Amino acid sequence: MTAHADVIVIGAGLAGLVATAELVEAGKRVIVLDQEPASNLGGQAWWSFGGLFLVDSPEQRRMGIKDSQNLARQDWFASAEFDRDDEDSWGRQWAEAYLAFAAGEKRRWLADKGVKFFPVVGWAERGGYTATGHGNSVPRFHITWGTGPGILEPFLAAVRKGQEKGLVDLRFRHRVDALTVTKGVVTGASGSILEPSDAARGEASSRETVGEFALEAAAVVVASGGIGGNHDLVRQWWPEWLGTAPASMLSGVPAHVDGRMLGISETAGARLVNRDRMWHYVEGIQNHTPVWADHGIRILPGPSSLWFDATGRRLPVPLFPGFDTLGTLEHLRSTGHDHSWFVLTQSVIEKEFALSGSEQNPDLTGKSVRELAKQRLGKGATGPVEKFKVAGPDFVVASTLDELFAGMKKLSPGIELDVLEMKYEIEARDREMDNTFTKDAQITALRGARRYRGDKLIRVAKPHKFLDPAHGPLIAVKLHVLTRKSLGGIQTDLSARALDASGTPIPGLYAVGEVAGFGGGGVHGYRSLEGTFLGGCLFSGRQAGRAIVDAL
Repeated sequence: MTAHADVIVIGAGLAGLVATAELVEAGKRVIVLDQEPASNLGGQAWWSFGGLFLVDSPEQRRMGIKDSQNLARQDWFASAEFDRDDEDSWGRQWAEAYLAFAAGEKRRWLADKGVKFFPVVGWAERGGYTATGHGNSVPRFHITWGTGPGILEPFLAAVRKGQEKGLVDLRFRHRVDALTVTKGVVTGASGSILEPSDAARGEASSRETVGEFALEAAAVVVASGGIGGNHDLVRQWWPEWLGTAPASMLSGVPAHVDGRMLGISETAGARLVNRDRMWHYVEGIQNHTPVWADHGIRILPGPSSLWFDATGRRLPVPLFPGFDTLGTLEHLRSTGHDHSWFVLTQSVIEKEFALSGSEQNPDLTGKSVRELAKQRLGKGATGPVEKFKVAGPDFVVASTLDELFAGMKKLSPGIELDVLEMKYEIEARDREMDNTFTKDAQITALRGARRYRGDKLIRVAKPHKFLDPAHGPLIAVKLHVLTRKSLGGIQTDLSARALDASGTPIPGLYAVGEVAGFGGGGVHGYRSLEGTFLGGCLFSGRQAGRAIVDAL
């Protein structure tokens, strides 16, 4: 192919691939640029658990869940708390459009491409406040059969088919350093060609340059992702209302998720909004076999574990595992320490611990019904979870509270752990288990969760006393802040056209996925309902591809 194409797509992650697939279907010629080697094709979606937010789906109805677009809108806008008239103006519109997509065409569109879902719908971000507060009123977290790679599969196939037809030119190791602007119109991109690299997916690759490039196109789509791998940028934009940024954080994404294209797009005239809105997890654990620097894995917890801060104080209501990610982060940042603790039992870890990531869920990723039945319905924790329990540097396993506390102290030297307070809390909780009623809101919540068939089947342990040896051993897990998603970015209209400071579309420039706040520069507002990051990439990539086809 020549140095000219109909469209240049910057970033070979899910959003960029979806846009490319739409363009190829219309017969457009596309050059896809990515600074990483071909091993990273698919970007962060490949590593993901594959959760998608759907509304009133067949899977929900089969599980006895009554959902609606109105209920989902109630939850979304209560969680988003849009409060910036200007910066949130397009985010609100993207939220309305996305909710209509999630309640309508989304599942059918994916099904037509061969995407299937695990039958049990998960319940993420349970909230715990009032009906008008943050959280999902019902389970909406649909796990893709095949996890992240399963979502990528149809779009990778479409791109490869485009390659065979001569419509797609995948150019890896091409790092964009500037967007070309000609009389106010974005007409291409230029940058550096990096030396070849045999780095495996996620591993750091060389930044040595061996050449330069300059390409022209009628449209440029920025699909470069967020800032989670760049801790300096995370700290620079850390929101004041969350207190100070942690001195120590784990990375939920590789180092190449560096946010470079945000500044480059801004130089070309794009408006950046809501940069201080972020989605970082508080249940991060150090990977026992790291792929990238500071590699962390997120625990997807059920509601039974007791949560303590670094000094041994139990977290306040309703900051239970899986209820309010950002609310918990805000509280923990006020403690002055960078870590917290789960305390649980073997019975809890077997039923309630899942690990985020395609590589941590080989049964789902490999689409193996036999392995899934063995891992999810058999005795014991899943293999990956059990491996972390044994080899993970943040796990303490003990038969008594004294042994547990000694192990916790060893993992947090220099911090005074109030073991008497922790012992009091654990014993008091156990006394509440003698009746089917209780004043402990967490026990009420986990009993309520088991009224949902999906939670009772595979997600929430039967209520029990933590100090009952039959449910042992006792387990403590040291939890770290795990960087992950940017919720702000390039402001776009509903056609994914990048806007300038006056709110006018920049001719030739589009932005999709995380670099655009998953739509409009912030479709989530302050808080995500989960399953909406991959969905935002799907929807914004599709919007851009179709809008460009109509415009060319």
